[in-house]
Amino acid sequence: MGKEDLLDDVHIRILRVTEDLRIIQRELNCAAMQAPGDPELMEALTQLPELDSIETLKSALDQMRHFLWFYMQVMTSDAEPTETRQADSNKLPAGASFIEKFNHLTDAALMKYFNETKGRKPN
Repeated sequence: MGKEDLLDDVHIRILRVTEDLRIIQRELNCAAMQAPGDPELMEALTQLPELDSIETLKSALDQMRHFLWFYMQVMTSDAEPTETRQADSNKLPAGASFIEKFNHLTDAALMKYFNETKGRKPN
């Protein structure tokens, strides 16, 4: 399978998953609107298997959202963010792999987060 075929497959899968997510959202929205007037539906929606599947979906979507944010950062920037630059000896080589860039950006984002929240009071 060539690179172009792989990208085509990923693109098609993204379109399919996006459409599936829209359908799930629409169906859950309809169920949420009907539930207050239908005690049986309300009971079915609040059962453990239903809540577990929703929590699993939420977790997967949260993880994907974080990954996509970092992926876009890596793929759309040629240089490291200026606030995360370090000494020349710590810079990534020009031919760094996606994983190396991803790990470096992840570390930089965490360090920035920790530095920004150091002086804050807990909620």
